[in-house]
Amino acid sequence: MISPNGVRTAFGTSPRVKSYTVAYIFTVGHYNIDQTRLYLPFGEAQSFFNREGQADQIEVFINDPEAVNSMISALRAASGDDAVLETWRDYAGGFLRALAIEDNVMLVIMIVLILLSTMNIISGLIMLVKNKGRDIGILRTMGLTEGTVLRVFFLCGAGIGLVGTILGVLLGVLFVLNIDAIFSLVNYISGGEVWDPSIRGIYHLPAELRGMDVAKAMGISLSLSFIITIFPARRAARMNPVEALRNE
Repeated sequence: MISPNGVRTAFGTSPRVKSYTVAYIFTVGHYNIDQTRLYLPFGEAQSFFNREGQADQIEVFINDPEAVNSMISALRAASGDDAVLETWRDYAGGFLRALAIEDNVMLVIMIVLILLSTMNIISGLIMLVKNKGRDIGILRTMGLTEGTVLRVFFLCGAGIGLVGTILGVLLGVLFVLNIDAIFSLVNYISGGEVWDPSIRGIYHLPAELRGMDVAKAMGISLSLSFIITIFPARRAARMNPVEALRNE
């Protein structure tokens, strides 16, 4: 182990060198930390850095890391005015902001994908209205109201959107629950080039299934499906039965 802050001589500072036995190699889950940190017994660290009886840093662990902001005032009162207090949010501020931006971008991408999927519902209903024009005209002449026709085609499109949303949620949940196995398989097939921890900083892609995120995705999908379905359904409801029968 080498430290540049060694003994000062007339020719400059001599680095401090001391040999230690590696007792255990472990990982904290972050590549940069694993490559740059090692841990010593507290007494040995004080001796190596000439800090006998002193501690430059004190790390405090709390049960709920998300509530760290509520502990700042108490920690500052206990440490004094001369201490510099930094939380894990300060260390990972840029990373957290990047995750927030990525979350918003992924939400926009999801909405765009759902809109593209709903285009299939529109095209399918338009073709259905065109093929069933004669039947719609006959039913309208028999007394079927515009509201009834609207509800029939709306339920048809909404049913497609509902089935698609349920299947998408099920597949998404299965993907999240098995994401480690999926990435391991893809990484194995590609020869280990898919996930490089030296670039991404972490060894695997963490995934947490949150009910709020699932509910948000289902709500957006169903809402867009129902809204998009209204337009071809209104077209079918406003179809003139005379024109429909004449064209047939």
